Amino acid sequence: MTAEMVAPAWMHQQVTAEQYDAWTDEQSAGIEIVDGMVLVSPSASKRHNRLARLLANALDAAAGPDWNADTDFDVRLHDVPLNNRRPDVTVYRADSIDVTPTRPEHVLLVVEVVSPGSETTDRVVKTDQYAKAGIPFYWRVEQAVTGAPLVYTSVLDPAAGRYRDGEFFAGVVKTAMPFPVEVDLSAI
Repeated sequence: MTAEMVAPAWMHQQVTAEQYDAWTDEQSAGIEIVDGMVLVSPSASKRHNRLARLLANALDAAAGPDWNADTDFDVRLHDVPLNNRRPDVTVYRADSIDVTPTRPEHVLLVVEVVSPGSETTDRVVKTDQYAKAGIPFYWRVEQAVTGAPLVYTSVLDPAAGRYRDGEFFAGVVKTAMPFPVEVDLSAI
């Protein structure tokens, strides 16, 4: 069996921003583009989705009128080669809600909920990509096998082009950065 028999040919070729922008929502659902190559993401667990939704809801309520927090949409890190990531939660400028694609200058915070199989990507690769794109804040949520989720926050050091460690939370997130927010994740 050849690779072409398993997946469409376009999954084995580099995709340009122009090509991707012409795709339908159905074609671009459940994928990310890294260095122009399509990466298919498996469906997330209910626990993963619940964590993302609870965080998005809390961040959206706390952000005020200038910022929105939503889940499951592309953030275009750069055009050539094409890099689109789909953070679990993105806090972005409210006045950019109809701007497509969403770019790093629209984004204040991205949150990734680590799942089995995404550990290295969420802990290392995405951290580096988001920092190089200039996104000011990055949160990583680790799902504990037992007990409350662990939340690691990071703040961009623009001079170094990388994140420095911020606050750490077990279960209840209560922070003032990037704005005051409190959310209890321990009940999941």
